[in-house]
Amino acid sequence: MIDYKFREDELIDEFKKYIDSTYSGQYGQGGLQSSEVIVDRGHGMGFFLGNVDKYNGRYGKKGNPTDHRKDIVKIIHYGFLALYEHDRIHSSKSGITFSEDVRGPDIK
Repeated sequence: MIDYKFREDELIDEFKKYIDSTYSGQYGQGGLQSSEVIVDRGHGMGFFLGNVDKYNGRYGKKGNPTDHRKDIVKIIHYGFLALYEHDRIHSSKSGITFSEDVRGPDIK
């Protein structure tokens, strides 16, 4: 078992629960998220990275430490969405999988 020094395992679990919560309600019932429409119109990467910039710039300026933490979670969420969009755009062109891109093709 890995001895995580920065609670990455706990934070990943917490982040997954946050993501799961974003799919409840209207989106979980088959409705479209605005992000899906924006991606379909070809503006996904700009939208996602723009939101990373927005919440990064807002961090520490609005509310209290609890609000600041929520901004970090949103930065991570939009970063994940940008990563998805990057892979969607480039995986068919490069043939490189996520694990090869991060670890290198020779690492098993």
